This record gives sequence, structure tokens and C-alpha cells, in this order.
Amino acid sequence: MAAIRGFDFTLHMRLLCQDMVARLDDLQHIDMQRVAIGFTQTRRRSEYGLYAAITPLRFAGGQRYMVRRGVCWGMQQVLDASGREMLYLLRFYLPRFLELPLSDKLLTVMHELWHIGPNFDGDVRRFPGRKYAHGSNKRCFDVQSQQLVDKWLATRPPESVYAFLRLSCNQLLRMYGSIFGERYAVPKLIPLRSADRLHLAGDTLAEHAPAAAARPGQPNSYPAESAPNNH
Repeated sequence: MAAIRGFDFTLHMRLLCQDMVARLDDLQHIDMQRVAIGFTQTRRRSEYGLYAAITPLRFAGGQRYMVRRGVCWGMQQVLDASGREMLYLLRFYLPRFLELPLSDKLLTVMHELWHIGPNFDGDVRRFPGRKYAHGSNKRCFDVQSQQLVDKWLATRPPESVYAFLRLSCNQLLRMYGSIFGERYAVPKLIPLRSADRLHLAGDTLAEHAPAAAARPGQPNSYPAESAPNNH
């Protein structure tokens, strides 16, 4: 099979995340081998909207199912290419993410990693109250994330790990011809039958969930003609 020519975005993002996790005590609970990384192409070229998102693949407390209004729900599995079950799905929205300044790109990555729960059980970091994802003050969450970026930079990581983030989408396309990487379908909530609930006691949701697991598709290239032309 011929090698794909271009820039492997998700590989480089994985190497960056691995370096952040390895250098920061605050992120030592994260096993990047259980975090899927993909990219999504935005429909519009607007700078407004999501830049990245972390999707927890288990429910509160790492549970494999939840009951809402009398219905038992499970989460569709996400598997990597080797069949390993992922606990989190980290997605970046292109080209929007690549149009940010370097400092904002690093903050965005750290912000999403900081969402990963300290027990690394497939649940997010939870704060008291209704606004459990960021706490009562999102600015405090952002400040914590920025402090982690500063601590990481203070360890002097090799610039080769993050140098690609100095470039915009168009600059990467001009340099490499295309941008490619793994894409994952958004995992779905799956209603479980009564019989399935009985098997959940053995923590075997994956064996009984009535839907196929989400796997990464073939590497997808970001087409040059879809890139924003304002840089």
C-alpha cells in the first residue's frame, strides 16, 4: 500500500499531548493510549465555534450505563485501529483550530486535557453544582489551563513537538500538499434492553450493546480547496 503524502495532523497532536502528559505531574493520571484523537472538518470557514472537544466515553463515576426516565442507556464504544477500547475522544475542528495563534492553540489543547477526570475512568473532571464541567467560574478553569501551559513550557519541551502549531492551515497545505489523520464518528447513546441490563453487572456492556463500535476511518485528507484563503 502506497504511503499517504501530506501532514499527519492527528499523529502530531498525539505526540504533543504525550509530551504534555509526560512532563506535568498534574496530568500523570492520563494514559494517552486510551485517548482517541481525530479531526473534524468544519462546514464554515468562520473563526467562531468550537476549536476542540473532549468526549467522555463513560458516564458519571466511570459507569458504563445510566438510567434516565426509566430507560437504561449505554455508550457506543470507540476502538482504535488495534481494537483497544478508548475512554475519551479528543477532536479538533479544522481549519478553525489551525487559524488560532500558537498561544491559543496550546491553551486549547491543555484545556481539553484538563477536562479528563483524575480517576481516568472515562468521566470528566467534575466540579460541584450544575456547572460541573468548568465549575461556577469558567475563567478559573481557563486560568488553571494556562498555568499548566506555562509549567509545560518551563520544562523546555523540544520545539519540534509543537513547531507545526506555528503554521496556519494554508501554510501547512502549501508545505505538505494535504493534511490527513484519523476521524471518528461521534459515539451514540444506545438504549439497552432489559436482558442487557442483567449482563451489565459483570461490566460487559460492550458484549451486549446492540450497535457496532466506532472505529477510526481510513486516513482522510483535508483538501487544499477547502482551506480558508485569508492567510
